[in-house]
Amino acid sequence: MAVPLLSSVPLSPDARPSSGQAPGFHALRFDWKQDGALLGAAAVLLVGSEVLFKEDLAPATCRWCDRAADGTDSLNRLDRWGRGLTGTTGAQRQRAGDWSNLVGGLLPLGTLGAHYAFSRQAGASGAVFLQDTGIIVESVLLSAVLNQATKFIAGRERPFVHLLPEAQKPFTEHPSDNNLSFYSGHTSMVFSLVVSAGTVAHLRGYPHQPWVWAVGLPLATSVGLLRMGAGKHYLTDVAVGAALGTASGLAVPLLLHGRTSPASEGLSLQVTAGPRGAAVAGRF
Repeated sequence: MAVPLLSSVPLSPDARPSSGQAPGFHALRFDWKQDGALLGAAAVLLVGSEVLFKEDLAPATCRWCDRAADGTDSLNRLDRWGRGLTGTTGAQRQRAGDWSNLVGGLLPLGTLGAHYAFSRQAGASGAVFLQDTGIIVESVLLSAVLNQATKFIAGRERPFVHLLPEAQKPFTEHPSDNNLSFYSGHTSMVFSLVVSAGTVAHLRGYPHQPWVWAVGLPLATSVGLLRMGAGKHYLTDVAVGAALGTASGLAVPLLLHGRTSPASEGLSLQVTAGPRGAAVAGRF
């Protein structure tokens, strides 16, 4: 950003830099061929594992059962404490699950809508917004693929299944989901979405970017809490989902899509003179 270092007298309007000299945002690394291929591969892996091969990949019985060898409950103290958020009736758990799906479904629309408004305010074109959307979706998809693989490997029994008699467990609404508790996919998705949107807005230098964090992070947190209320996840499932979703939301934009501004823009001095004064400005 440009910071005035010295000004001898007030500058005339002619001496001030014109706002049209440079766009109000930074260019980021993005290649539709390479990033499109990455997006496509991640989407194929996710859809294939969720729609086509889930019955084969999901463990039929728990590997991580939170029970001792004699069948007694061995759930850790933290998750036992967090289980207090779970609804005590089926209706309460259903309502929490419905709300988690609603907030998780609307959050992408709200996040991308706000991002579009911020980008347009900075003077970015629709093509730039599409690049931003590609980066955000890339973060979400890569986070989701990691989540899916971890769920299949960990095989942790969901909280509501954990409480069922053994004979009733095969008759849940979605038996293939019974042992996919670790870690929360809803939570990792919304955190990767919000954090990647905030990181892209920061890299671009969009105005009002703090609103992405101030509004998005509490909503993302609410999704995790609602998943616990629905009996779908333990506290550790949600905490790990939030942490890894955040990591993806930071890593993908920062490591794969950093700014492409020339190095000379990192440190520069400029002297501006006019009939009524002069100024020295620096950019860092």
